[in-house]
Amino acid sequence: MYKIAKGAALVLLSLAITACSSSPEDDDVASKASPDALYSQARTSMELGNYSKAVRSLEALDSRFPFGPHKTQVQLDLIFAYYKMDDAASGLANIDRFLRLNPTHPNIDYVYYMRGLTNMQADNYLFHDLMNIDRTDRDPKNAQDAFKDFDRLIKSYPNSKYSADAQQRMQFLKNRLAKYSIQVAEYYIKMNAWSAAAVRAQSVMEKFPGTPSTERALEIMAEAYDELGQEKLQQNVKTVMKANFPNNEILAN
Repeated sequence: MYKIAKGAALVLLSLAITACSSSPEDDDVASKASPDALYSQARTSMELGNYSKAVRSLEALDSRFPFGPHKTQVQLDLIFAYYKMDDAASGLANIDRFLRLNPTHPNIDYVYYMRGLTNMQADNYLFHDLMNIDRTDRDPKNAQDAFKDFDRLIKSYPNSKYSADAQQRMQFLKNRLAKYSIQVAEYYIKMNAWSAAAVRAQSVMEKFPGTPSTERALEIMAEAYDELGQEKLQQNVKTVMKANFPNNEILAN
């Protein structure tokens, strides 16, 4: 209960700060400021952690001085600021615009890394985390996109300073996506759709080997093949299970 109350209080405080952080006077000053002054304001706001105020200055720069001296850095700062604000939609829109307009930029590896982080962020549900609710059954599209973003970063820029962290995040995403597929397979079992359950469990073995869901995938396949009368396939599954999970109860049957 304390975690929930604390989380709600933080959200309300954040909303209050956002609501009070702008004023017509601020907007009027921003409309008259020079590019250097606006960018200085934005950087100061970011250093202070006031990302909503930083975004207003950066957006003013982006719209008023699209070809100004800070144009590329403004876009990079917007990407980071939106991420810190947990505004995945705006972050992804700016990331895709940057990739389209600056495909050979020297920091393009950072942009792909931020795309992965932003997609991971979009896959998270704050209140589910606060309340310790397992929602791996939610739509995995953002998790899938994040996995692709990190995979592209690692393959295209193997020497990037972001590659090691991206590799670790890919393992987390593999576990999340594998667990989602297991839940889908278990749903098919409840519906007596044994063939679909077997196929889904097989996809875990093929796409996400070595994850904690592997053993459960083998169990589902063994059960499904038994129901389908596929004795040879079931024996093949048990052979794999015996080599990797020799203490599994299915092997005693």
